[in-house]
Amino acid sequence: QVQLVPSGGGLVQAGGSLRLSCAASGSILSINAMGWYRQAPGEQRELVARITDYGTTNYADSVKGRFTISRDNAKNTVYLQMNSLKPEDTAVYYCNAVIVGHGLNRAYDYWGRGTQVTVSS
Repeated sequence: QVQLVPSGGGLVQAGGSLRLSCAASGSILSINAMGWYRQAPGEQRELVARITDYGTTNYADSVKGRFTISRDNAKNTVYLQMNSLKPEDTAVYYCNAVIVGHGLNRAYDYWGRGTQVTVSS
């Protein structure tokens, strides 16, 4: 069984920084893309940032230049460094990973539990 366990998040003033982490554990053969999504109240879940197993990244336009996604393959962990935070970044953030488990012949999407990020003005 595969699990994604996030950490980080919390309350920060506008202009501040936070770092999210998400570690994958369990019977993992390989991890393809990893990413972060967020969902604000009354809004749909949206992609924030994504990184492939080759290190290729893509970001939502709203966070380009402020957020940085990275991963440590040895630790099966993805990070999201969030700088210059704005009140509109307030949302529940979810980590996601596309993982091939041992004994399986295809990759599956896995999601971590949400972690709240609140940016006060």
